[in-house]
This record gives sequence, C-alpha cells and structure tokens, in this order.
Amino acid sequence: MMDGTVSSKGSSLPVAGLIAVVGCDGTGKSTLTHDLVKRLNDGGPAVRRYLGLVSGETGDKIKRLPLIGPRLERRLAAKAAHAQDMKNKLPNAWGALVMYGLSVWRAAHLQRVVRLAERGVLVITDRYPQAEIAGFRYDGPGLGMARSQKWLVSKLAAREQRLYERMATIRPALVIKLDIDLATAQGRKPDHGTAELTDKIAVMRQLRFNGAPIFDLDTRAPYADVFEKALRAVTAAATHPSFAQNAA
Repeated sequence: MMDGTVSSKGSSLPVAGLIAVVGCDGTGKSTLTHDLVKRLNDGGPAVRRYLGLVSGETGDKIKRLPLIGPRLERRLAAKAAHAQDMKNKLPNAWGALVMYGLSVWRAAHLQRVVRLAERGVLVITDRYPQAEIAGFRYDGPGLGMARSQKWLVSKLAAREQRLYERMATIRPALVIKLDIDLATAQGRKPDHGTAELTDKIAVMRQLRFNGAPIFDLDTRAPYADVFEKALRAVTAAATHPSFAQNAA
C-alpha cells in the first residue's frame, strides 16, 4: 500500500524561504504568485510551485484539446467537484485509493519544495496543505474520517489524516492569506456556485496553518495595492536572518 513520508530539517520551526499564498477562488492566487516570483527573481533565485491537486491551469490546457477538450474538461471538473464536496458520499474503494494516492503525491511534492527552500531558493507556493479541516477543496485530507464507514476506506482515511498532520508540521516562513467577500468572488468566478464560494471563504478564514506566521490581505483592494503589500511582506520574511543563513 502506498504511503508518504514527510520530513524537514528543523520542522518545528518555519521553513526559511518557503512562502505560501492561500485563499478562496477569485482572490488572485495564481496571478499574485506568478508576479511575485517575476519581481523577486531580480534579487536571487525564486520559483513558484503549485501545491493544490486540481489546477485551473490544467483545466485550461485540457479545454484547448481539439474537439473533445471542452467536454472532457467539464466532465473532469464535475467529477472533481463531487469528490471534493464533503457532504457527498465517498467513492468506492478504488476511488478512495485514487484519492489517497493523490495525497501521497502531494506529500512527495511538498518534500521537493522543502528541499528547494533548504538549498536557498525562495519558493512561493500557490495553495498549501493543512490538517485542520478535511476536504481537498480546502487543501486538507480528501477522504475525511467522518465520511468513512467501510473498513478499507476507514483505514485509508486514518492513514491520510496522519499524512496531512505530518505535512502540517512543515510550516512556511510566511502564509499570505488572501481574503475576499462573496460578491467580489462571484464577480470574478461566475462559473463557481454560491454555496461553494461561501463555504471556501468561511473555511479559509478559520485556518491557522499550525501556527505559521500569517499575513492577512484583503484582495478587494486594487491589484497594484495588493501586490505591493504582498511584496513587502515576502521581502521582510525573505530577509529574516534564518533565510539569509539558509541561502549562504
């Protein structure tokens, strides 16, 4: 059976040079992370890494496939949305194995990100795993202990929860939490349902990311203001002595 191991040197302390950008759909995570890396590369090596499981960027690529692209993207998006909704029943054992495998993949990807940061690269992540609230749409465990009734699925859910708890011990040097209201989110993401956006906004406001330093940022402001505030926060975190020591 697949399992994931996650470790980090000094994991009880925030990982120097690791910056996470999190928030509900419509807050501009993708644009902000791309722009931050573009600007920060002038001062040294900086990279962007996506730590979610279902990427809107991936969906855009699928939609561009000849003939079948749009229909295939809609079908995959619908299946993903159903699996991520914690009110729905879990899939069968095969589906649960696939979901658990995705979590193992995420843990391995996080470990690669940590190694980059430990080598002195400034890493800006779009999304970040957490163990506080279950649900892939919140970047938490996808199976969820409360939804698990069958023996195999219950075992997988317990293993997945422990995996996310280990991932959560790897705390970023800074978490930029992007906030938004429902009306603004709907204006930017008209294809997303009201219930889904309301749910995501509420959950994101609750997450503490295992005590990592958090910088709350209201994304209803003009983007230029949001970018400058985020840039100052990242610069302050990146010039912390612990990062300078890592990069040396």
